[in-house]
This record gives sequence, structure tokens and C-alpha cells, in this order.
Amino acid sequence: SPPGRTEPVPCPLRGRAGGMDLAYVCEWEKKPKSNHCPSIPLVCAWSCRNLIAFTTDLRNEEEKDLTHMVHIIDTEHPWDVYSVNSGHTEVITCLEWDQSGSRLLSADADGHIKCWSMTDHLANSWENTVGSVVEGDPVVALSWLHNGVKLALHVEKSGASNFGEKFSRVKFSPSLTLFGGKPMEGWIAVTISGLVTVSLLKPNGQVLTATESLCRLRCRVALADVAFTGGGNIVVATSDGSSTSPVQFYKVCVSVVNEKCKIDTEILPSLFMRCTTDPARKDKYPAITHLKFLARDMSEQVLLCASNQNNSIVECWSLRKEGLPVNNIFQQISPVVGDKQPMILKWRILSATNDLDRVSAVALPKLPISLTNTDLKVANDTKFFPGLGLALAFHDGSVHIVHRLSLQMMAVFYGSSSQRPVDEPTLKRPRTTGPLVHFKAMQLSWTSLALAGVDSHGKLSMLRISPSMGHVLDMNMSLRHLLFLLEYCMVTGYDWWDILLHVQPSMVQNLVEKLHEEYMRQNAALQQVLSTRIVAMKASLCKLSSSTIARVCDYHAKLFLIAISCTLKSLLRPHFLNTPDKSPGDRLTEICSKITDVDIDKVMINLKTEEFVLEMTTLQSLQQLIQWVGDFVLYLLASLPNQGSPVRPGHSFLRDGASLGMFRELMVVIRIWGLLKPSCLPVYTATSDTQDSMSLLFRLLTKLWLCCREENHITEPDDALIDECCLLPSQLLIPNIDWLPINDGIISKLQNKQLVRLQFGKAPGLVGHTVSSQFDAFVRAPGQPKIDHLRRLHLGAYPTEECKSCTRCGCVTMLKSPNKVTAVKQWEQRWIKNCLCGGLWRKMPLSYS
Repeated sequence: SPPGRTEPVPCPLRGRAGGMDLAYVCEWEKKPKSNHCPSIPLVCAWSCRNLIAFTTDLRNEEEKDLTHMVHIIDTEHPWDVYSVNSGHTEVITCLEWDQSGSRLLSADADGHIKCWSMTDHLANSWENTVGSVVEGDPVVALSWLHNGVKLALHVEKSGASNFGEKFSRVKFSPSLTLFGGKPMEGWIAVTISGLVTVSLLKPNGQVLTATESLCRLRCRVALADVAFTGGGNIVVATSDGSSTSPVQFYKVCVSVVNEKCKIDTEILPSLFMRCTTDPARKDKYPAITHLKFLARDMSEQVLLCASNQNNSIVECWSLRKEGLPVNNIFQQISPVVGDKQPMILKWRILSATNDLDRVSAVALPKLPISLTNTDLKVANDTKFFPGLGLALAFHDGSVHIVHRLSLQMMAVFYGSSSQRPVDEPTLKRPRTTGPLVHFKAMQLSWTSLALAGVDSHGKLSMLRISPSMGHVLDMNMSLRHLLFLLEYCMVTGYDWWDILLHVQPSMVQNLVEKLHEEYMRQNAALQQVLSTRIVAMKASLCKLSSSTIARVCDYHAKLFLIAISCTLKSLLRPHFLNTPDKSPGDRLTEICSKITDVDIDKVMINLKTEEFVLEMTTLQSLQQLIQWVGDFVLYLLASLPNQGSPVRPGHSFLRDGASLGMFRELMVVIRIWGLLKPSCLPVYTATSDTQDSMSLLFRLLTKLWLCCREENHITEPDDALIDECCLLPSQLLIPNIDWLPINDGIISKLQNKQLVRLQFGKAPGLVGHTVSSQFDAFVRAPGQPKIDHLRRLHLGAYPTEECKSCTRCGCVTMLKSPNKVTAVKQWEQRWIKNCLCGGLWRKMPLSYS
């Protein structure tokens, strides 16, 4: 079909310089006999867990062969790269993460598709599990099937109090469903010969694969992309690479009939690029080099780029439903009224750029901001939002962020080879001799606040994209942008590392307070769902400021307390099966909140002790967790006289009635279990043999809890309580608390906005930031005995057991469980995929120090 008559909005891509800067670069070590070189084509992908996968070819000078490598890095530890020989015999053409960020698809120029999964849930250990093949037919487009989950961001409602108004679920059907409506997993690929292949993963591990031609008359497909519709259909866009040929669109329907996968295709309206019909540009851009839907779930909008050897032009098109005019003769016979008017789908051009330097790569935003064709006025607003922009990389080394619909400039980055005045005309610029370093592949993060690019030398660059897009915004507006995106990550469960790139120390206090305010406005059910995620988010923010660094310790301790409380309460069983609605854990909480007696034995009398009966082996296996509870309570009470110092770890617990209430409940449970198995009780070093340490600590803890049990009516502890706490060090030995694991991440090193240069495979010897040096006061120094932070087991100064550490907080735990007791395995299963803070695990080398 010919292009629509709507005149495009010309965009010269001129604007304010800035809005982006380099955070760090990571390059390969130069070895004499082998080196990593960019594969052609080079591809990369960025997951919602902030893992980046990219490809290179490993050239061996001795054997004169190429190995096609897949590399996976965590953005917080980019030097800790996991490189695997992909096993692909031809160059890798596509990489695609699933929506959970835990599986990766790779496809090559020989038609082989492989699915990679984490080994033992480790971010730096991957294995190929399943795959499919279209023998000898290069794959040009690849995508996971849609799972039917779609969230819409309403930027205009960022000031609303209810998360449901800011982020709403959109009715969206999965590509294929199992019995009961559960989405079926699988992937779809398009090959160069015009075939579409679909592979479905059955629950039993079997793979169903089907292949079908996109249309009866097969033709070469040089470029393709895949998108999904709300009705569960799939739309495939294809081009043969020539700008004089139409860009074709097809609807693909997938079904399972008699345990076999079936594919049905249907032709949709096509389009010709506007530049081919413009007399001034006719034959100027012979090749279409980039073809992308604006989003995987936005099949109505497509981005096209046509190029020659030196220049490019970019166009944005939209599919619209328009009324078909009816001749007057037929109007008289059968008048058309209202919705009965026949409709037709037509592609209309929204905007187009002027002549640009040659585009080398395109990166599209992943934020699901709902934009309609009438939203072009947003582009003219000076208050840009990060998720509205897409990135264009050019052969001169520069990167432009442009509005996804109007293509107007929002931010710009000039590489070392492209420093120039922004207003200098493109065509009058003198061309430098020799090849320029430029991005051959790039990806935007899931909040569009960072951009990763792999250049023509195989080097990975991480760019910050300013929330203000280089425009002058007041601090409140920048904070609002960051707060809105933090809330989005809180609701979706996505990692928020790229947001932390923009948090300065002066912002931390405000962000933490406002985040807490917004959280408290939500209903009780949603607060319970997000309770641990917001604590982890506050901890990661507080790491970035020296004035809040001690609170990181408190937040990690609170996460540990919540986990222990849930686990120990879950072990309680009702004595009779026909029990009332409340579980033993709920009754424990209710009774402990009602009975404010300072005598632990009087509180015990009101409980049904038969509900607390457990096997002796179970009780003994929980001793390390019980010991942590006892030690922490003792430490808190002993630190009460020094409560005036907010930089002291544990300070926030002294005013946290909910956490103190949890400790009080656990002390009661531990007391009852101690009657059954005295050896499971926490061990204290007392100055008197007759000292009842548990009773003493419970009495003081209850008095402190009574001061702050009501959040809106917190009173100061009386002098008598403080005096008793002052005497604690003379009655009991105050334990040393292992507050935090060592965190060797990069984020705190990037706050001074200085470029950090790194090397793959080599941990950096970075000079510590001021925050990091204060942070080290709360961790164990290298060479000191290590501890398993989740099991509370001592590992020795140089552990011999294989360990894993959290990619975010640095928490360390043993890879293999030394326990066989069911209760402890239940505790360990909580952390099999993620850490306390929600971070991924990575395997550590033996004898780490």
C-alpha cells in the first residue's frame, strides 16, 4: 500500500548538548595469541535484573579459527564476566532475555536457537538446556512468546498517592495458554528465507516446534522484528533490505492441536518509506538498515532507518484505523450510521528526521509508557521523561536520545572521536580519515536511565542518561522522576541499579523519606507484599551517603529479622486439625501485643504450649538463628544509653515498635523451646551463675517496646530503664555483631562522575570513595574469619567450601547445604534464587579474602 498523505514532522536532531556521560568502560586484556573481536553482526541484550549479555568472536592466531562467544555480566560487577563458548558454528545474530531476566535465547546464522539458564541460580554460571533448529536458515529476528503480563505507566499521574493509579495492569492475552489459562512458554523466530518457527516448552520439558512460511510467495528477509497484540496474536514486520521494496507485516497465530504446534499467518497492510517517494531524496537511501517496533507489545508503531554509505534518515510510522468513504449512490440505498461505517487499517507517517550521519545502532526504551498518536505534543514539552526517548548511535561515535514518536532531540553524547559544536551542519563537517570507534550494538536499561554499548573494538561502555535529559530541572522534579521509577521497580520487582547511578549523597535522605511516605499511603495488603522490597531499596540508597551509612546495617538486620520471624512462626502447628481461623503464629502475635507484662513466664502462660512442640533435632538445628536473635537483643539494649548517636548501627531499631515487637515474640518462642531442648537456647557469658539472662533481656525489651509500640505516640525511655541498660555490660558479655558483608560493587565509586576504566576478568583496585571507607568500619577486614551470613556459621579466615555472594549487598553463604534437617532446608530454600535483599547470587572463587 502507498504511504499515507500525512506530512511528517521534520526533525533536524538539534538540541541541547549533554544529558549523557560515561560512567565506566570495560575492555578485554590484549593477549598475544588470542583476542576478542566484535562479531558481525554484534548483538547485546539487557535483562530486567540488570544482567547484560553480548557477543564477540574469539580469534585464535595459532589455530586460525573463530569461537563464537556469549558473555554475561552483572552491571554492578562488570569485570566478573561469564564467558562461554556458545557452541554456535556460525555468527550469533540474536540475543533475547525472557521477562523474568533468568533465561537467555541465542540464535545464529545457521538456524540454531539455544536457550541458556542459570546453573544453581548463579548469575555467573550458565548452561544450555534446550533449543531448536531450522537447519541452514539464518535467524534474523527472535523473541520469547508474550506471557500476558503488561503494566502501563501513567507519567501524568506520577504525583498520585495510589500505586494503582500510577501503574495499572493492562488487559493483554498471552500468545498461547495452557489448561486453566496459564501462559505457555516458548519462542518465535524469523529466518532469512521467510520462514517463521515457533518452539513451545511443555511443562514436562518437551519442546514442540513448528515451522511455516510467512506467506505463499516466499521472499528474502534481510530485517525483521516481532511484536504482540492484546488479543494474543503476533505481528511480524519484514524487509528485504531495499528501500524501494515495501515493508511487509504479517499476523501470526499459534495454537496446539492434537499435541502438535500449529501456525497460521495472514498478510497485513504494508508500507513504503517516505524517503523513497520524496523527489529530493529519491534513490539517495537505497538500503533499509534498521527495522524495529517501538515496543514488543506495541505492534501499531514502527521505526525505520534507511541509509547510504555516509548518511541515514529515520522515520516513525503508526498503524491507524480509518473510515472508508462510501459513494453517495450506496449511501442512498443503505445509509451508513455511526459504528457501521466500514473501516480500513492504514500506515501513516508520524515523523521523520533530516539527513543524519550514518546510524550504526538503535536502542528502544523498555518502559511501558502508553503513548497514542496524539501524544506528539509531549515532545514539545521541556520537561522530558527518560522513558519517552530512544537511542541512535552514529558512525562518528556520537549517541542521540530522541523522542520515540516525534524524533526530536532530547539528549546527546559525543564520543572521543566526535567532539564538535552541536549546531555545526552534518553535511559540512570534514570527515576524518580512518575508521572511527562507534557503537555496533547498544541497549537501554529497563528504566531508560542507563545505556550500554559495545563498540567496534569489543569494549563495553556504560552511559548515564540524566533524568532531566540535559535540561535544567529543579531538584524536586529530578527527585520526582527518580522516586517514580523506584516505585515502578518496587511494584514490578525489577532491579533498580541503573536508578542508583543518578543518586547523589544529598538526595538520599529525601528519597528514603518520600519513598516511605508513598509506601505508607498504600493499602495494608500491598504494604505486606512490598514490605521486604522497600527495606532492601532503602538499604541500597543509604549506601550512597556517609550520613546514612549506619542505617544500611539496620535495614539488613531488619530483613534478616523478618525472615527469621516468618520461618520460626511457620514451624508452629495447631494441636488439633479443626482449629479456628487464626494460625498459631497469628495467635502468638495477638497475645504478645495484648499482654504487656514484663515477665516472660507470665506471657507464656497465655499460650497453648502444645502448639510449640517440635522434634529435638529440629530445635537443635535452629540454634544459630536463635543465637542471632539473642545476641541482637542484647546488643540493642546495651546500646540504648548511646541512643543519641544516629551513626551507630542499631539506632533505628530503638524507635521501631514493630521490629521490637517481633523480637519480643521470638524471645517468647525461644523460651518455650528452651524448656523442651535447653541446648537450643542462645548462649550468654554472664558474670553470675544464677543470672536468668532471658528473663532480664525480655523485661528490658518489653519496657523499651512499650515506649514506641504506638507509631504516633513515641515516648522517651525513662531513666530507670537506661540505668538498667548501662549495667548490662557488667552482667553479660556484649557480643560483636557481624553487621555487613564486604561489598566490592562499582556503584559507590561512580558518584564523583569520574570515568572508571575496568578490564574484563580483573577485579579493580579502586581507591575507595569516602562512603566506602566509612562503610568498611562495619565489615570484617580481609584475613579475618568469615561467616555464612544466612546460616550464621563461621567459615574460617580462608573458607574451603564453595561460596556464593549477592551481587547487590555482598551477603555470603555456602553454595552447598551442610544440613539435612527439614526445618533448616526450609530456611535455605528461601534464598535459593535470591538473597535477602532480592539480589542475584554469583559464585565466588575458593579461599576468597
